[in-house]
Amino acid sequence: MTNKRLITIPLLVILAAGLVFIWQKSDRTIEIDSQLAQLIPVEGEGLSPLSGLSCQNYQQRPLAIVLANDPVTRPLSGLSQADLVIEMLVITNSITRLMAFFVCNQPEKIGSLRSARHDFIPLAQGLDAILVHWGGSHFALDKLDAGIMDNIDALKNPYNSFYRDNSKPQPHNGFTSIDRLTSAASKLNYRSTNLFEGYSFIKENNQGAVNRVLGIGYSRPYYVSYQYDSGTNSYLRYRDNLREMDVSNDKQIEAKNIVVMRVFSKQIEGPDYNDLDLEGGGDCQIYQNGVVLDCTWQKSEIKPFSKLKFVDSDGQEIPFVPGQTWIEIVEPNQEVTWN
Repeated sequence: MTNKRLITIPLLVILAAGLVFIWQKSDRTIEIDSQLAQLIPVEGEGLSPLSGLSCQNYQQRPLAIVLANDPVTRPLSGLSQADLVIEMLVITNSITRLMAFFVCNQPEKIGSLRSARHDFIPLAQGLDAILVHWGGSHFALDKLDAGIMDNIDALKNPYNSFYRDNSKPQPHNGFTSIDRLTSAASKLNYRSTNLFEGYSFIKENNQGAVNRVLGIGYSRPYYVSYQYDSGTNSYLRYRDNLREMDVSNDKQIEAKNIVVMRVFSKQIEGPDYNDLDLEGGGDCQIYQNGVVLDCTWQKSEIKPFSKLKFVDSDGQEIPFVPGQTWIEIVEPNQEVTWN
């Protein structure tokens, strides 16, 4: 571009030493290096450690609720109000399941709930969450019944934490609410204050971003896509090419960050159970502000309650944009498109 010169902005020097700011005299606009967005932190009190949004319940310990992903259960209730959601395969190349983390919002109806898998446990531990589930595989229940982490199991239904909606077929009609769960957690003497250190967050900056589509190659009918909307700087979620809606408020699910996390897996006890290698690290990509960032995910092999981190090539943790984050766990060779 022409008619440009370097300028000095003292306020930003401490944030972005070495970055170039370009002044265009003709229309007096500033073009800012896209990496600058990563250097302007979101600051303030009362921020959710998972979403970076301000809320009254920011110190509340997360509830990690295992949700169904089967077509018969769609649309789900309460999903749009989660701070963070993890999606992953529970059967190789077949069924996926969700684990939604709630801190800020308190939906009156969440579901439908499904059973836990052992792979959910270290992920929930790493975010200091109470795991909420409707039964589980024996691999998961053996660990949970041994007291490996705080959890609330609908099969035991402590203090009437769960209920069935008879307008839906079993086993897809299990529901709960945040009020029911927090009440049960208190009566079970579970710690209520969040000890998770949290993720860091940056201000939104999608300057120059264009509308594109991110495709996550789960098998149909679990195929997922996100349409990036540059106007709102959000990723609108679709499942099997249909809009993913929250039936409780008729809102489409939209994310501010999407992490594609590549993880090796193997089958155990035949084809019905998946075992993910969630310790150590691997490749990942973060989609935010209309761009994609290469990263490495890290999770300690010896500390089950360690944070799940996403770092750049220098080992620095990559911050998120405030809002809902989705973590999509896929096989290393799983097709992911960005067109």
